[in-house]
Order: sequence, then C-alpha cells, then structure tokens
Amino acid sequence: MSEERCDLARPDREPVLVVEGLTMAFGERVVQRDVSFSVGRGEVFVIMGGSGCGKSTLLKHLIGLLEPAAGEVHYDGQSFTRADPATRAQLLRGVGVLYQKGALWTSMTLAENIALVLQQYTDLSGPQIQELASLKLALVGLEGFEDYYPSEISGGMQKRAGLARALALDPRILLFDEPSAGLDPISSRRLDDLILELRDSLGATIVVVTHELASLLAIGDDSVMLDAEAQTAIARGKPRDLLDSCSDERVQRFLRRGKERA
Repeated sequence: MSEERCDLARPDREPVLVVEGLTMAFGERVVQRDVSFSVGRGEVFVIMGGSGCGKSTLLKHLIGLLEPAAGEVHYDGQSFTRADPATRAQLLRGVGVLYQKGALWTSMTLAENIALVLQQYTDLSGPQIQELASLKLALVGLEGFEDYYPSEISGGMQKRAGLARALALDPRILLFDEPSAGLDPISSRRLDDLILELRDSLGATIVVVTHELASLLAIGDDSVMLDAEAQTAIARGKPRDLLDSCSDERVQRFLRRGKERA
C-alpha cells in the first residue's frame, strides 16, 4: 500500500547525499520502508519524527553500521551501499559523526580524543597534531580546555568536544545524532547557533537527527519526517514550510506539539 506524502522539497539543489528506496529491518520486523530523499550541498538537513520511528537507525545505515534490507545510499553520486570495504572507508573519510552521547573516551583529555583520530588517519607529526587539536577545540568555543577530561566539563561542552572530534579530518558532511538531547534550552540554542556557524564558515553539509521542535525549526533548510505507524517517510521540505503549508494531520501534530513555536 502506497503512503501519501507531503512533498515541499526544493528541486534546485546539488545533492551530495542521496537515499533511494531504503528499507530498514531487523529480521522480519520492518522499521521503515521505501525511504527516499536527497541532501543538498551546504545545507542543514533534518531527519525528524517521534521517538522510536527509526531516525537514529537511519543514521547508522548512512555510515554502514547497519545494512539496508533494500535500497541504496549514495555519496557524491557513488553507491556507498554496493561499495567494497576500501571504497567505503574512503567515502567515510569525508564524513564526520557526532554521536548522541558524545562518545568521548573518558580516560583521555579533550585534545587526546581529537589527536587519536589524527594519529590514526594522518601522517602528521606530534606537534602538528597538538596544534590541530587545539584549533578544532577553538573552533567550537573550547579554547584552553585541551587538558580537561570529559568528566570535568558540562554536558553542553562535551557535545561541543564531540563536535570538535567530528571535525578533525575536515569532513565535507557532518552527521549529528540528537545533538540537543539532555541539554538545557540555553545550551541547546548555543549548539544550534554553532551548527549554523559551521555551515556558513566551513561550507559543510550537515545532517541532523532530532525530534527537538525548537532546534529543527531554527536550523533546518530541508527535512524528511519519518512516521512509526506508517513505517515510511510522510513529509519532505523545510520544517517551517511544512508547518505553514502541509495539511497532513500527523505532520501538524508533530510540529505544533507543546506551547513552543520557535
């Protein structure tokens, strides 16, 4: 049975990430089926939907942690899904990931967390790595915190440190999994502002998984909305355009919940 979709996506975008007919399943249990969308170069693209609809699962498919039951993921016109391991690794060198809980090594300082990535994937010298780690921390507002451990800083600062590590290899695409989860409203807004600054200053393409209403309305240039009951994508377009022009009750209910209208 086909699912009617509310499609307000802009057609004039140069795609850097394309998802075609993706079906995600765990054995016989289908999470989402026939999900298709493209992410334009230099935009903030939001994967949104209620809890349990498969947003983070989709993100894992984008980086190969999970394999699709059907469909493909393409980076810059090249199939990631059908690529051999060496080609996949090369494609992922251009992708940085901020995981939901930061995923910092707690036994390492912030600078050491970033240095680990640079030691693994570059031929830079020790002093060059130290300088670059400090630069990435400064880029996210953590100048002077190189020798701090994750336990010694706030949750919002941990998210920014995780972002600095995601930026270590100068990726062209950044993937964020619920970046505002667990943050107070002020820290969440600061992180949103930082995401927009990175898009504008670095020209990065950013994909954000979130159900946070204020955040997705504030930063989203385009989006796809997943629905747990329909088990597919039910809407495409800029979140504010969907709020103003999409008549689907499910979309309106999601975007108008609570008293906030960012």
